[in-house]
Amino acid sequence: MTLYPPREEGGINVPGTIRKRLELYANLRPARSRPGVPNARPGLDVLIARENTEGFYADRNMHMGIADFMPTEDVALSIRKITRAGSRRIAKVAFEYAARRRKNVSAVGKQHVLQMTDGLFMSEAYALAKEHADIAFREVDVDAMAADIYTRPQRYDVILVTNMFGDILSNEAVALSGGLGLAAALNAGDEHAIANAGHGSAPDLVGKGIANPSGLMLSVAMLLEWLGARHGKPAYGDASRAIEAALDSALADALVRTPDLGGRGTTKSFAQAVTARIGAGELRATGTR
Repeated sequence: MTLYPPREEGGINVPGTIRKRLELYANLRPARSRPGVPNARPGLDVLIARENTEGFYADRNMHMGIADFMPTEDVALSIRKITRAGSRRIAKVAFEYAARRRKNVSAVGKQHVLQMTDGLFMSEAYALAKEHADIAFREVDVDAMAADIYTRPQRYDVILVTNMFGDILSNEAVALSGGLGLAAALNAGDEHAIANAGHGSAPDLVGKGIANPSGLMLSVAMLLEWLGARHGKPAYGDASRAIEAALDSALADALVRTPDLGGRGTTKSFAQAVTARIGAGELRATGTR
């Protein structure tokens, strides 16, 4: 858990503040099984499209103050904010990515319990589904999804979800891909995007040389893909795919993988192995570039 100084002492939640101020409303978190990576669920290949600026996150869903408070010393309340505009724009992103993937969107929530908030979110998801008749669409309860992504991961492609549910499911999904060291993430809006790994800072690993840099590398690959699509730069997409291919190749080798994935490599040796593969002719030969 990351601890920030109290607000009254000038402390801020840095990631939450950046996401809110830059309107980075789409948190995109992929998870897939890779050859040679132990403990990965076969058939897993999903992209979680998580709404990033509202929901149950108390530090970013109010104009002033926070939405987590105590009206009396014995009562604590949190407010969940769901807007039609926020729901529609993340749904739009989910369907855009699904059109480039396997044309399948699963919207996740708990509508029969959170009837107003998830009801509004789902109404926008269904509206987008009508506009994309070529993309399969289903609604899934969040508890059912938590089990089904483990037992039948091949059913899912793009998972559209609200903020807190998405935070939880994305960690589960990347754990099923092999471990949190693979947690890539892109925070994107209409004008800006930021790459950052989906895991924490792991201060307990400082100086040991065993931290897995895969999440950071894959996040950079996602940012390159976003920049290439936005600015019409095919070379950026080529670079993104080269990073992915090199990382897949390195992860398949137990001598290179970091210890969290059952390997014998170090942070430095793994990074060197990936960069060597990026420059190797074998990647061009396989059609990566």
